[in-house]
Amino acid sequence: MGTLDKFDIKGRSALVTGGASGIGLAYAEAMAEAGAAVTLTDIDADGAAREAARLRSEGYEVRSDQLDVSNWENVVAAFDAHDSAYGGLDICFANAGIDTGAGFWNPAGHRNDDGQVDTYDHNRWDRSIQVNLNGVFYTVSNAVRIMKKGGRASGRSGGSIITTASNAGLVTEPIVGLPYMPAKAGVLHMVRALGLELAEFKIRINAIAPGPFVTNIGGGWLKKDPVARAAWDAIVPLGSVAETDQLKPLALLLASDASDYMTGSHVVIDGGMMLGKYK
Repeated sequence: MGTLDKFDIKGRSALVTGGASGIGLAYAEAMAEAGAAVTLTDIDADGAAREAARLRSEGYEVRSDQLDVSNWENVVAAFDAHDSAYGGLDICFANAGIDTGAGFWNPAGHRNDDGQVDTYDHNRWDRSIQVNLNGVFYTVSNAVRIMKKGGRASGRSGGSIITTASNAGLVTEPIVGLPYMPAKAGVLHMVRALGLELAEFKIRINAIAPGPFVTNIGGGWLKKDPVARAAWDAIVPLGSVAETDQLKPLALLLASDASDYMTGSHVVIDGGMMLGKYK
């Protein structure tokens, strides 16, 4: 097999959570563009259906499903539907996530009254952990359940699972809501633990840890606030906040046989943010 052949995912199937916009949509597009049959899921059923229809109109094999990753029965049903439609599962992106509010510090250099540990709404904490950590577990558990049966359509055993973590799971981000950080750190440690557990079954699991990307999370504020966008652009060593299309090559690497010796790992993609500030 030649080097470029290892990136070939034609004939495989992929399921993406949180796929109606942002990073999840970029993952779904990348898989479809590379020849995989895709189930695009999101809690926003209309958004998922709209994007799936757009991709089908462009000639790709994409179906949609409503999915609330915090609801176990909903996750089971979505994976069963994918298995029924495509005869197995080869690739899964456990991507869905939410931001439930600001951290204790804001970019203007002031404390947020409702972002500190003694004032943080416990319901916001619970919701963030339920989606950002438990939802990843629910997704991965069901992906493994299907993958262990083998990809009947592709004739392959095993599979590749990719989780969306964050720089905020690796370093302290005071402008990020408090529960988001331990949730993403938990995702990273889950990936390490499952890399070992799943190796016997040829199921690989890795994490992507993005830095600043323009998405709809947090209300899409980087799209709406040019002053905030300029401030972020100024502190990224490579010069700007990233667009989600810049994640597509990395997604294909981790989904394909090009990464067949990688598991239990995370890949940081952040324009150099974690290297430290220099300007």
